[in-house]
Amino acid sequence: MHAATVPFRIRPADPGDASALAAALLRNRAHMKPWEPYRPERYYTAEGQAERLADGGVRWFAVEGETVIGSATLSGIVLGPFRSGSLGYWVDREHTGRGLATALVEEACRTAREELGMHRIEACTVLDHHVSQRVLAKSGFARIGTAPRYLHIDGEWRDHQLFQRLLHDDPPPGFPGSVPSNGDRA
Repeated sequence: MHAATVPFRIRPADPGDASALAAALLRNRAHMKPWEPYRPERYYTAEGQAERLADGGVRWFAVEGETVIGSATLSGIVLGPFRSGSLGYWVDREHTGRGLATALVEEACRTAREELGMHRIEACTVLDHHVSQRVLAKSGFARIGTAPRYLHIDGEWRDHQLFQRLLHDDPPPGFPGSVPSNGDRA
């Protein structure tokens, strides 16, 4: 069956996904090397991924059957008047070009707005990761700048393009002018 015809679904990550996630990351280690920071060997184990799944980030997986073929993570979530977080995502080397990254980013944005009440999401890419930049542009992210030597990637400090997506302009829940859950204006 051609890869483009194989269905995938997106679902929230579960603590029981550690082994499947470790297998996916190990399978894609070389593929992601140009875009990812150095990871210790433990990162590629079920134990390492179990710790990661419990780190407070919010994650979604693109799965084909029970195989993880992509992931999106919201981390560094700050609520209160800021209501922001950082987005990261990846797609299995055998499943690129199928819309998985865009679908994962869109699900992260939907959940961030509708369920977490977030106002903005930020993301960044190394300067020459044009495919990822297209995913962000398709998903409504705007480029907001360049960060010199932002992350240590593939053996050196790399400059990154910075992006953000504003999800809404409503006041944060509980602040003057916000809409309470009963629909009345605060």
